[in-house]
Amino acid sequence: MVGKLHIIGDVHGMLDPLQELVKILDIQPSDRLVFVGDVIDKGPDSIGVIKYVEELRPNASFEVVLVDGNHEDRMRRYLRNLKLRPRVAAEQAARAPELERLREQLASEGMEFLGWSVPFYRCNTHNVLVVHGGIPGTMQDFPVSVEEASALTGREAKRFEKVYRTRFIDAVSGEFLALGDHGPGDPFWAEAYDGRFGHVVFGHQPFLNRPAQFPYATGIDTGAVHGGGLTALTLDSGMPPTFTSIRSELFTPYVLDPVPHPPN
Repeated sequence: MVGKLHIIGDVHGMLDPLQELVKILDIQPSDRLVFVGDVIDKGPDSIGVIKYVEELRPNASFEVVLVDGNHEDRMRRYLRNLKLRPRVAAEQAARAPELERLREQLASEGMEFLGWSVPFYRCNTHNVLVVHGGIPGTMQDFPVSVEEASALTGREAKRFEKVYRTRFIDAVSGEFLALGDHGPGDPFWAEAYDGRFGHVVFGHQPFLNRPAQFPYATGIDTGAVHGGGLTALTLDSGMPPTFTSIRSELFTPYVLDPVPHPPN
Protein backbone atom coordinates (compact mmCIF):
# COMPACT_ATOMS: atom_id res chain seq x y z
CA MET A 1 0.00 0.00 0.00
CA VAL A 2 1.34 3.43 -0.97
CA GLY A 3 0.78 5.91 1.82
CA LYS A 4 0.94 9.66 2.03
CA LEU A 5 4.01 11.77 1.37
CA HIS A 6 4.50 14.55 3.95
CA ILE A 7 7.13 17.18 3.11
CA ILE A 8 8.10 19.68 5.84
CA GLY A 9 9.62 23.08 5.06
CA ASP A 10 12.62 24.79 6.65
CA VAL A 11 12.64 24.11 10.42
CA HIS A 12 15.65 26.29 11.33
CA GLY A 13 15.89 25.18 14.95
CA MET A 14 12.19 25.64 15.74
CA LEU A 15 11.67 22.48 17.78
CA ASP A 16 8.27 23.21 19.36
CA PRO A 17 6.34 23.82 16.12
CA LEU A 18 8.12 20.84 14.52
CA GLN A 19 6.98 18.46 17.24
CA GLU A 20 3.46 19.85 17.12
CA LEU A 21 3.30 19.61 13.33
CA VAL A 22 4.47 15.98 13.28
CA LYS A 23 1.84 15.16 15.91
CA ILE A 24 -0.96 16.80 13.92
CA LEU A 25 0.05 15.09 10.67
CA ASP A 26 -0.73 11.75 12.33
CA ILE A 27 1.80 9.95 10.12
CA GLN A 28 0.96 6.31 9.46
CA PRO A 29 3.36 3.35 8.94
CA SER A 30 2.86 3.38 5.15
CA ASP A 31 3.60 7.13 4.95
CA ARG A 32 6.88 8.93 4.31
CA LEU A 33 8.13 12.08 6.01
CA VAL A 34 10.62 14.25 4.11
CA PHE A 35 12.40 17.32 5.47
CA VAL A 36 13.29 19.81 2.74
CA GLY A 37 16.51 20.89 4.46
CA ASP A 38 17.77 23.65 6.75
CA VAL A 39 16.59 22.00 9.95
CA ILE A 40 19.40 23.86 11.77
CA ASP A 41 20.59 27.44 12.44
CA LYS A 42 18.84 30.77 13.02
CA GLY A 43 16.27 29.41 15.50
CA PRO A 44 16.56 28.78 19.24
CA ASP A 45 17.17 25.02 19.40
CA SER A 46 19.18 23.50 16.56
CA ILE A 47 20.62 20.78 18.78
CA GLY A 48 17.13 19.91 19.99
CA VAL A 49 15.90 19.57 16.40
CA ILE A 50 18.90 17.39 15.50
CA LYS A 51 18.24 15.11 18.47
CA TYR A 52 14.54 14.94 17.58
CA VAL A 53 15.02 13.99 13.93
CA GLU A 54 17.85 11.58 14.81
CA GLU A 55 15.58 9.82 17.31
CA LEU A 56 12.57 9.97 15.01
CA ARG A 57 14.22 8.06 12.20
CA PRO A 58 14.91 4.71 13.93
CA ASN A 59 11.95 4.88 16.31
CA ALA A 60 9.16 5.92 13.94
CA SER A 61 7.12 3.32 12.10
CA PHE A 62 7.34 5.38 8.92
CA GLU A 63 10.21 6.30 6.59
CA VAL A 64 12.04 9.55 7.42
CA VAL A 65 14.19 11.37 4.85
CA LEU A 66 16.29 14.50 5.34
CA VAL A 67 17.23 16.44 2.22
CA ASP A 68 20.34 18.57 2.60
CA GLY A 69 19.93 22.33 2.76
CA ASN A 70 22.58 24.98 2.42
CA HIS A 71 22.92 25.17 6.20
CA GLU A 72 23.58 21.44 6.54
CA ASP A 73 26.05 21.72 3.66
CA ARG A 74 27.80 24.66 5.34
CA MET A 75 28.07 22.81 8.66
CA ARG A 76 29.60 19.78 6.98
CA ARG A 77 32.13 21.98 5.19
CA TYR A 78 33.05 23.54 8.53
CA LEU A 79 33.53 20.19 10.24
CA ARG A 80 35.63 18.96 7.32
CA ASN A 81 37.71 22.13 7.31
CA LEU A 82 38.42 21.77 11.04
CA LYS A 83 40.31 18.60 10.18
CA LEU A 84 41.81 19.49 6.83
CA ARG A 85 42.03 23.30 6.64
CA PRO A 86 41.87 24.83 10.16
CA ARG A 87 42.55 28.35 8.89
CA VAL A 88 39.57 28.19 6.55
CA ALA A 89 37.43 26.80 9.39
CA ALA A 90 38.48 29.70 11.61
CA GLU A 91 37.41 32.15 8.92
CA GLN A 92 34.05 30.36 8.62
CA ALA A 93 33.50 30.51 12.38
CA ALA A 94 34.38 34.21 12.46
CA ARG A 95 31.67 34.89 9.85
CA ALA A 96 29.14 32.49 11.39
CA PRO A 97 29.70 31.85 15.14
CA GLU A 98 26.72 29.48 15.19
CA LEU A 99 28.90 26.86 13.47
CA GLU A 100 31.21 26.49 16.45
CA ARG A 101 28.36 26.71 18.96
CA LEU A 102 26.58 23.82 17.26
CA ARG A 103 29.81 21.80 17.02
CA GLU A 104 30.35 22.23 20.76
CA GLN A 105 26.79 21.15 21.49
CA LEU A 106 27.15 18.08 19.31
CA ALA A 107 30.38 17.17 21.08
CA SER A 108 28.82 17.61 24.53
CA GLU A 109 25.98 15.30 23.50
CA GLY A 110 28.35 12.77 21.96
CA MET A 111 26.55 13.11 18.64
CA GLU A 112 27.60 13.01 15.01
CA PHE A 113 26.14 15.55 12.60
CA LEU A 114 23.26 14.16 10.50
CA GLY A 115 25.19 11.54 8.60
CA TRP A 116 22.15 10.07 6.86
CA SER A 117 20.86 13.01 4.82
CA VAL A 118 20.55 12.97 1.03
CA PRO A 119 21.14 15.67 -1.63
CA PHE A 120 17.60 15.31 -3.04
CA TYR A 121 14.55 13.06 -2.89
CA ARG A 122 12.45 11.85 -5.79
CA CYS A 123 9.00 10.29 -5.43
CA ASN A 124 7.81 8.74 -8.67
CA THR A 125 4.40 7.94 -7.20
CA HIS A 126 3.57 11.63 -6.98
CA ASN A 127 5.99 12.82 -9.69
CA VAL A 128 7.77 15.21 -7.34
CA LEU A 129 11.41 16.08 -6.86
CA VAL A 130 12.36 17.54 -3.47
CA VAL A 131 15.38 19.85 -3.40
CA HIS A 132 16.24 22.49 -0.88
CA GLY A 133 16.81 25.53 -3.09
CA GLY A 134 15.99 25.30 -6.76
CA ILE A 135 16.95 24.37 -10.30
CA PRO A 136 19.23 26.74 -12.26
CA GLY A 137 18.04 27.31 -15.81
CA THR A 138 21.33 25.93 -17.15
CA MET A 139 20.84 22.51 -15.55
CA GLN A 140 20.12 20.11 -18.40
CA ASP A 141 20.58 16.82 -16.55
CA PHE A 142 19.68 15.73 -13.05
CA PRO A 143 21.25 12.73 -11.29
CA VAL A 144 19.22 9.57 -11.65
CA SER A 145 19.96 8.49 -8.09
CA VAL A 146 21.23 9.82 -4.78
CA GLU A 147 24.30 7.61 -5.22
CA GLU A 148 25.08 9.27 -8.55
CA ALA A 149 24.76 12.75 -7.02
CA SER A 150 26.93 11.80 -4.05
CA ALA A 151 29.65 10.47 -6.38
CA LEU A 152 30.02 13.77 -8.26
CA THR A 153 33.37 15.51 -7.84
CA GLY A 154 35.09 18.72 -8.89
CA ARG A 155 33.17 21.09 -11.14
CA GLU A 156 30.28 18.67 -11.58
CA ALA A 157 29.76 18.54 -7.82
CA LYS A 158 29.91 22.34 -7.55
CA ARG A 159 27.36 22.70 -10.35
CA PHE A 160 24.99 20.27 -8.70
CA GLU A 161 25.37 21.81 -5.25
CA LYS A 162 23.73 24.97 -6.57
CA VAL A 163 20.40 23.21 -5.97
CA TYR A 164 21.02 23.95 -2.27
CA ARG A 165 21.24 27.71 -2.87
CA THR A 166 19.39 28.73 -6.02
CA ARG A 167 16.93 31.58 -5.75
CA PHE A 168 17.28 33.92 -8.71
CA ILE A 169 18.69 33.13 -12.14
CA ASP A 170 20.05 35.30 -14.95
CA ALA A 171 17.24 36.43 -17.25
CA VAL A 172 19.27 35.70 -20.38
CA SER A 173 21.48 32.71 -19.58
CA GLY A 174 19.51 31.04 -16.82
CA GLU A 175 22.70 30.87 -14.72
CA PHE A 176 22.57 30.71 -10.93
CA LEU A 177 22.94 34.11 -9.28
CA ALA A 178 24.40 34.45 -5.81
CA LEU A 179 22.23 36.10 -3.18
CA GLY A 180 22.10 39.84 -3.84
CA ASP A 181 23.49 39.61 -7.37
CA HIS A 182 20.17 39.59 -9.21
CA GLY A 183 18.74 42.59 -11.01
CA PRO A 184 15.14 43.73 -11.50
CA GLY A 185 14.70 41.61 -14.65
CA ASP A 186 16.18 38.38 -13.26
CA PRO A 187 13.43 35.89 -12.39
CA PHE A 188 13.02 33.72 -9.36
CA TRP A 189 14.04 30.28 -10.62
CA ALA A 190 10.58 28.70 -10.21
CA GLU A 191 9.00 31.36 -12.42
CA ALA A 192 11.14 30.18 -15.35
CA TYR A 193 11.38 26.45 -14.56
CA ASP A 194 9.75 24.36 -17.30
CA GLY A 195 9.15 21.15 -15.37
CA ARG A 196 11.93 19.19 -17.08
CA PHE A 197 12.67 17.18 -13.93
CA GLY A 198 9.11 16.89 -12.65
CA HIS A 199 7.28 19.04 -10.13
CA VAL A 200 9.79 20.43 -7.63
CA VAL A 201 8.97 20.95 -3.95
CA PHE A 202 11.49 23.29 -2.35
CA GLY A 203 12.35 25.42 0.67
CA HIS A 204 15.14 27.99 1.11
CA GLN A 205 13.13 31.05 0.06
CA PRO A 206 10.68 32.06 2.82
CA PHE A 207 7.15 32.98 1.77
CA LEU A 208 5.64 34.42 4.92
CA ASN A 209 1.95 34.55 4.01
CA ARG A 210 1.42 31.10 2.51
CA PRO A 211 3.20 28.48 0.40
CA ALA A 212 4.06 29.66 -3.10
CA GLN A 213 2.55 28.00 -6.16
CA PHE A 214 4.31 28.02 -9.52
CA PRO A 215 3.41 26.05 -12.67
CA TYR A 216 5.99 23.33 -11.96
CA ALA A 217 7.15 24.03 -8.41
CA THR A 218 5.84 24.56 -4.87
CA GLY A 219 7.70 26.51 -2.19
CA ILE A 220 6.93 25.42 1.38
CA ASP A 221 9.28 27.54 3.50
CA THR A 222 6.73 29.78 5.21
CA GLY A 223 9.26 31.40 7.52
CA ALA A 224 8.87 29.56 10.83
CA VAL A 225 11.99 31.26 12.17
CA HIS A 226 10.82 34.66 10.89
CA GLY A 227 7.52 34.68 12.75
CA GLY A 228 5.59 32.89 10.04
CA GLY A 229 4.71 29.21 10.23
CA LEU A 230 6.16 25.76 9.78
CA THR A 231 4.41 24.07 6.87
CA ALA A 232 3.97 20.54 5.60
CA LEU A 233 2.73 19.62 2.13
CA THR A 234 0.87 16.31 2.10
CA LEU A 235 0.42 14.33 -1.10
CA ASP A 236 -2.00 11.42 -1.16
CA SER A 237 -2.86 9.46 -4.30
CA GLY A 238 -6.27 10.40 -5.65
CA MET A 239 -6.64 13.34 -3.26
CA PRO A 240 -5.88 17.06 -3.65
CA PRO A 241 -2.57 18.10 -2.08
CA THR A 242 -3.01 19.93 1.22
CA PHE A 243 -0.90 22.18 3.41
CA THR A 244 -0.84 22.01 7.21
CA SER A 245 0.94 24.75 9.11
CA ILE A 246 1.86 25.60 12.68
CA ARG A 247 2.28 29.23 13.57
CA SER A 248 5.73 29.52 15.06
CA GLU A 249 4.68 32.08 17.67
CA LEU A 250 1.25 30.85 18.77
CA PHE A 251 1.68 27.19 17.85
CA THR A 252 -1.90 27.18 16.54
CA PRO A 253 -2.51 24.74 13.66
CA TYR A 254 -4.30 25.86 10.55
CA VAL A 255 -5.00 24.07 7.29
CA LEU A 256 -4.75 26.05 4.08
CA ASP A 257 -6.91 25.58 1.00
CA PRO A 258 -6.11 22.59 -1.22
CA VAL A 259 -4.06 23.31 -4.31
CA PRO A 260 -4.21 21.71 -7.79
CA HIS A 261 -2.40 18.43 -8.29
CA PRO A 262 1.20 18.78 -9.46
CA PRO A 263 1.28 18.23 -13.21
CA ASN A 264 1.78 14.66 -14.41
